[in-house]
Amino acid sequence: MATQLLIGGRFYSASSPDATAMAVTDGTVVWLGAEQPGRALHPGAEIIDVAGAFVAPAFVDPHVHVTALGLKLIGLDLSAARSLAHCLELLTAFAAAHPSGVLLGDGWDDTGWPERRPPSTAEIDEAAGPGRLVYLSRVDVHSAAVSTALLDAVPGVREADGCTRGEPLRGAAHHLVRAAALERADRGLRDRARAAALDSAAAHGVAEVHECGGPEIAGRTDLAELLAFEHGVSVRAYWGEAVHDEDEARALVAELGVHALGGDLFVDGSLGSRTALLRAPYADGGGHGVGYLDAAGVTAHVRACTVAGVQAGFHVIGDAGMDAVVEGFGRVAAEFGAPAVAARGHRVEHAEMISPEQIAALASWGVIASVQPGFDAAWGGPDGMYATRLGAERAAALNPFAAMAAAGVALAIGSDAPVTPLDPWAAVRAAVHHRTAGHGLSPRAAFAAATRGAWRAGGVRDGVAGTLVPGAPASYAVWEADELVVAAAADTVQRWSTDPRSRVPGLPPLDPGARLPRCLRTVHRGVTIHEA
Repeated sequence: MATQLLIGGRFYSASSPDATAMAVTDGTVVWLGAEQPGRALHPGAEIIDVAGAFVAPAFVDPHVHVTALGLKLIGLDLSAARSLAHCLELLTAFAAAHPSGVLLGDGWDDTGWPERRPPSTAEIDEAAGPGRLVYLSRVDVHSAAVSTALLDAVPGVREADGCTRGEPLRGAAHHLVRAAALERADRGLRDRARAAALDSAAAHGVAEVHECGGPEIAGRTDLAELLAFEHGVSVRAYWGEAVHDEDEARALVAELGVHALGGDLFVDGSLGSRTALLRAPYADGGGHGVGYLDAAGVTAHVRACTVAGVQAGFHVIGDAGMDAVVEGFGRVAAEFGAPAVAARGHRVEHAEMISPEQIAALASWGVIASVQPGFDAAWGGPDGMYATRLGAERAAALNPFAAMAAAGVALAIGSDAPVTPLDPWAAVRAAVHHRTAGHGLSPRAAFAAATRGAWRAGGVRDGVAGTLVPGAPASYAVWEADELVVAAAADTVQRWSTDPRSRVPGLPPLDPGARLPRCLRTVHRGVTIHEA
């Protein structure tokens, strides 16, 4: 058996918060403690001096779109566009540098532009040049601005729901065009994108990602290619397609080779694109959004997956969408009992608009909430996009992480990359410093949700995954970090300590101005997958 002994570190371990050394044998943590006894207990070990670095469990991101993230990293990233004019300038430059093939861009957000409107089809045609196939997804990826040539290339799109002349595509029209645009990207480009995305994950201390695919996301070809793609970051695949009975659930899992039938199984859309399904109309545009799956569809899917032994899940953001989800789960719990539902570890993704009664119901059924604090950081607050879309009162109620945790809803923190950056420390900080007072988590709770909680959301319930204790998988990251602190939630009484005798492991400071840790090395099950 091969043993490594890490020495000279600061280890985040509930069982040994004052440890300065850790032994790993054949991909498993076997011991933590002081360096001297570690050397005595493991005389033949390979010694690795981490020179004062912070060693913590590796992160898991439970909601990622791998190929789309990679295409943004290596392609046309419009998140930096300061205005509509700047967005079109970036498109023109990208088109000139890529004279053939489909042009894929991502990340524009008109809510921060002085023009306060998205690019039109005519403007895209002019910027990219005549005849170019152009697909530019909005930051939330629930609508897109496209060229005339791409519209012409997709049969039936102009008659589909969500197609309005001159405006970004939404709903069914957007799904049709997105699939067509991604299909036109060549395999080499898609593989380069996957490598870039997973390399970036490893460089941010992430050992596993949950790919949230589906027919409207990237399609079956992308999923098959991703599952065949070899990389040190492991991928757990979710497929967002509703099923109606247990036989269909088992068959779909077997056919696609996926781990679960959930992730971005759309109940509704997004607030930014005004497609999240609301009880009351949008404050800035009228309408109630778009519903893709009603309570009957939710019920059928949860029932089928529960009987088949498959984890289910749903993308849901609006309050009317959450009504359908809770009603569906409730019907299945009434039929089979709450323990049978809880045993599957079903999930809801985002769950931004949720009432205290709904939180209590989901907690009683063991439903896990996969949440994205980066959404609140980007769009929360009294002057943010949420307040524009919903009004200040409704916006302030979004993403109640503290209430969910207090009620017993298991949380898993992720990014929905490329919607927000795959940067787990930034997500943890955003969860702590929520833009609505009282909604934030403590640093320890937020870090746990991005590590142990995210493993649990992926069906790992061994009690040690996502921790550094003897018997845990050796999936960890080594960080360059400032002095560690122990702190309560940002909006409660603070409690600071650097004394290891407190028996509470410290974390790097997460204040808004603090320097976030820099990843030096990521190890997954004993294998180094990133080294700075």
